[in-house]
Amino acid sequence: MEIIEIQNEIIDEFSIFEDWMQRYEYMIELGKSIDLIDPKKKIDSNLIKGCQSKLWLDAELNNNNKLIFKADSEAIITKGIAAILLRVFSNQTPKDILDANIDFIDKIGLKEHLSPTRANGLVSMLKQIKYYALAYNKS
Repeated sequence: MEIIEIQNEIIDEFSIFEDWMQRYEYMIELGKSIDLIDPKKKIDSNLIKGCQSKLWLDAELNNNNKLIFKADSEAIITKGIAAILLRVFSNQTPKDILDANIDFIDKIGLKEHLSPTRANGLVSMLKQIKYYALAYNKS
């Protein structure tokens, strides 16, 4: 599935909920299904800087030239945010990730409903995802 299609799915899913408490609960549920990073990769170089809580992110390029992201966090909301981003960007080509628009974050109202430090963490996560895509981009 293309990035824009996944983003539109997420926008539709978030529009179902009437308030942000329900959206937070949904994000917590999403966080429970995240592809967890190998415990051996929970190292300082995989820590996202600027996050309120510890969040590790790692990526590998598979044989189909698609990046597979894995993450983990000690905080359930942070893990939920990571789950949303991994759903969008994991299993995509580096070029598609680099070309992707991230307006969906504003459309679901995520950044405005996070504490300033969590919003910084979200931006840092997005930057790291783009850095991985840049590092693995061959086109």
